[in-house]
Amino acid sequence: MEEAAPEAELQLVTADVTDEAQVQAYVDRHREAYGSIDGFFNNAGIEGRQNLTEDFTNAEFQKVLAVNLTGVFLGMEKVLAVMAEQGSGSIVNCASVGGIRGVGNQSGYAAAKHGVVGLTRNSAVEYGTKGVVINAIAPGAIMTAMVEGSLRQMGGDDWEKVGEEFVKPNPMQRFGKPEEVAALVCFLLGNEAGFVDGTVIPIDGGQHIKY
Repeated sequence: MEEAAPEAELQLVTADVTDEAQVQAYVDRHREAYGSIDGFFNNAGIEGRQNLTEDFTNAEFQKVLAVNLTGVFLGMEKVLAVMAEQGSGSIVNCASVGGIRGVGNQSGYAAAKHGVVGLTRNSAVEYGTKGVVINAIAPGAIMTAMVEGSLRQMGGDDWEKVGEEFVKPNPMQRFGKPEEVAALVCFLLGNEAGFVDGTVIPIDGGQHIKY
């Protein structure tokens, strides 16, 4: 990041998104440093173990919900209080294609991401008149460490071959790049997207449109 934007001032804060006090602390630290919060990308998430719904343990299910749904809620709760007070701001939540359709062997993940979609839409209804816009992105197969871990769960040492099959339903038949996701997020956080609100935008190479 420093190489890409050497003029930018960066402040890195480590926090557990499931811990309300730690979430409040990173929000407070940012306000102390910069005065306002203009944009917030709510992106922390885990996949969890792949399994049939009946074979999930409650502990496994709750862990995925805690990070992927409660963590998103806590971030929104603390940041929305600031943005509503200042009368401006933009939030982008990271949902998933698993939040707009079913994903086999990932009931916990899909349930949490569907919840993120609901939080996004409902909060957009509540905060539109307060100058705050709230949207979500729904990434598909983006080559990240989490997706690689998912492929390894399915294919072990042959995970790259599994990946080749995994992207075949995608009209573009390739994995997305993190930079492509970042570009969409930057657009949604910017002034050019000021009238985009309550929207969930798939970024999956068109996979969601296929029957």
